[in-house]
Amino acid sequence: MPLFPHRRRAAAAIAALAALAATGSCGRRPDVGPVVASVIGGAPELAGRTRAAMPTGDRLLTDALAEGLVRFDAAGQIEPGVAERWIVTDEGMSYIFRLRNARWPDGAPVRAAEVVALLRRQIAAASGNDIAPYLSAVASVVEMTPEVIEIELSRPRPDLLKLFAQPELALVRARPAGGAGPFRRKEERHQALLLSPAIDPDRDPDEARPAPEDEVLLRGERAASAIVRFVERDSDLVTGGTIADWPLVQAANPAPVNIRIDPAAGLFGLAVVRRDGFLADAANRAAVAQAIDRADLATGISPDWVARDTVLPEQLDSALAPAIPLWASVPAEQRADAARATVARWRAAHGVPQLGIALPGGPGGTLLWARIARDLYAIGIRPVRLAPDDAGADLRLVDRVAPYDSARWYLAEACVACSEQAAAAIEAARLADTLAGRAQALATADAALASDVAFVPLGRPFRWSLVALRLRQWQANARAWHPLNRLRADTN
Repeated sequence: MPLFPHRRRAAAAIAALAALAATGSCGRRPDVGPVVASVIGGAPELAGRTRAAMPTGDRLLTDALAEGLVRFDAAGQIEPGVAERWIVTDEGMSYIFRLRNARWPDGAPVRAAEVVALLRRQIAAASGNDIAPYLSAVASVVEMTPEVIEIELSRPRPDLLKLFAQPELALVRARPAGGAGPFRRKEERHQALLLSPAIDPDRDPDEARPAPEDEVLLRGERAASAIVRFVERDSDLVTGGTIADWPLVQAANPAPVNIRIDPAAGLFGLAVVRRDGFLADAANRAAVAQAIDRADLATGISPDWVARDTVLPEQLDSALAPAIPLWASVPAEQRADAARATVARWRAAHGVPQLGIALPGGPGGTLLWARIARDLYAIGIRPVRLAPDDAGADLRLVDRVAPYDSARWYLAEACVACSEQAAAAIEAARLADTLAGRAQALATADAALASDVAFVPLGRPFRWSLVALRLRQWQANARAWHPLNRLRADTN
């Protein structure tokens, strides 16, 4: 198994955190001053131009400074953003939004004409926006009055609002850079950004101005640094945690009441990215899927982690329940033997198969690799661990939270290199002009993808946070999304 530099760094970080845990740091952080929040990753930047795969820090800051027409609340549900209300007409083919009395950072009023221009740019597929492929049903975005815009669809999309709540569709003005709130950038402090609530233009002049406790001090940093800061009671929140850094939390051993796990909806599994050699045959791909002991994997990660062997977590908008792959019908205790027999037939003709698996770094990536590698070695496959972006990978981990609740998102994201039949059915679902036709096409695509074994489901995305007790509004949710104005008190 290759030795990566990040494994040495991870070991050092775990040792340091374990030493910190042994000191018995305890107590509650006082409810005074700004909410101090760490997001795992680099320094957050405002996304002035839409692009694929926005880092969590950029998404969080963009959502704070530049909300969209609508946004997510603490529970992951839709709430007003720049639009104060909306109606859906023409049997779901038209959405009409009335804008609130919002202001840009320079004090200029937010008007429909500029909102329309920003939305058109963001929806355009050429923008590189991760959300854009799922907005192809948007036929037009037009200004009706200076305060009202209409979005017309060519095909019905019941979950459209959840897409428009994504930070990728936040309304970001180029000059001056920023949006309509709910926060404004106040100053830089200790390599962090201090954000203060935007003043509501409709507020009562006698109403008290925001207090320091209403502000947020946001910084991006490595997981180990963020966890240490929290355990030492120098911060209130660590967000953006994934499986990659979960062992660091376990080593630091914060109070259980502060550890929060989201019931995240989405994909977590191995996508087939090369359909040649051993993986050219669906039976061989099924052997890989059969070999992995999901129950042991889940137990090794966390009792709060849920394993899965289907691409769809539930029926969603498909006409049928999730398609169960043929390999999953084999009793769990017999799967390894069945997979070993399949591999043995290949080895007899071609030799030992070798598979490159692209996985994340960090101690969690190593934990994941250890279990997957063990199970593949056991059936006669020689696995090789590769970096997440290695172009030579045969299998690549997909770990993504679903932006909305449609089977099409799951199937399209899982179909990295799937059969022509599955890809055609996914495209038919996109183009279906009725919900019934779309549901049937999704069921067909789900069955084709399961038969093709182009994706090896492992579980749901694992998302964790460390949350101080003063953040009474924080709620675990399926979107794994925690807006900065919905943490301490319902004041924004």
